[in-house]
Amino acid sequence: MLLAGCDIGSLTAKAVLLDLDTGKIISQGILPVRPTAVESSFAIMNTVLSRVGLSPDDIDCLCSTGYGRLEIPFADMHISEISCHGRGAHWLDMSIRTVVDIGGQDCKIISIDKTGFINDFIMNDKCAAGTGRSLEMLSATIGVPLGDLGRLSLKSRKPVPISNKCSIFMELEVLDAMYRKKKLKNIAHGLTDAVAKRVASLAKAVPVRESVCITGGVAKNMGVVRQLEKYMDIHFKILPVDSQLIGAIGAALFAGDTYTKKGVPSEAKC
Repeated sequence: MLLAGCDIGSLTAKAVLLDLDTGKIISQGILPVRPTAVESSFAIMNTVLSRVGLSPDDIDCLCSTGYGRLEIPFADMHISEISCHGRGAHWLDMSIRTVVDIGGQDCKIISIDKTGFINDFIMNDKCAAGTGRSLEMLSATIGVPLGDLGRLSLKSRKPVPISNKCSIFMELEVLDAMYRKKKLKNIAHGLTDAVAKRVASLAKAVPVRESVCITGGVAKNMGVVRQLEKYMDIHFKILPVDSQLIGAIGAALFAGDTYTKKGVPSEAKC
């Protein structure tokens, strides 16, 4: 049985193909988003299917998730990214009880039970600070590629303090630091530190239980990860797949639940 999870986020589109009979991921992919969610969904699904020589007709059930989940025309069902990140992380490591998901437009702290379903969660739905979009904007301000920002920050021992919680005012602080000829590595450290503080503050609203993992694109920024572990006084467990694929994996698992229970795909919402 071939299941698919398609996760259309604000910055990237992700998808996985899961063979339910073997319990293995047979194809996966991550692409920058296209102008619309529909275009993004077709692009990413064509990519993962072509890698293994399959067609859309070979998929038994497809579940969509992410910001664009309601716009995907070929999805059999849709589930929130909160549920999918919890389910996907737990499937990869059954000891996980807390998921810190830092995506392009928001960050979430998700508490899950021993079966991978949600106990509680909180998300920053009012400000971009503490998200991938914030880091993308601020890394562009200092002229450092986003993928290099974390590594650069790890070279610093003197972070430039970034005190504002608003992305716009954070940018003004960064510009001021550049005017004062502060080293880029110290500014980068200040940026990753500020994002980590924002997420750690959010995490205080939800009981954080071991084991804890981090998902989403910002999980690849080792500067943020280092500072977040410091402020939350934890050590993140490393999952065996790309951190950006967790939501798509969870979506595929929900597709499997629906297909096996009903025998045919049916609409599901969460």
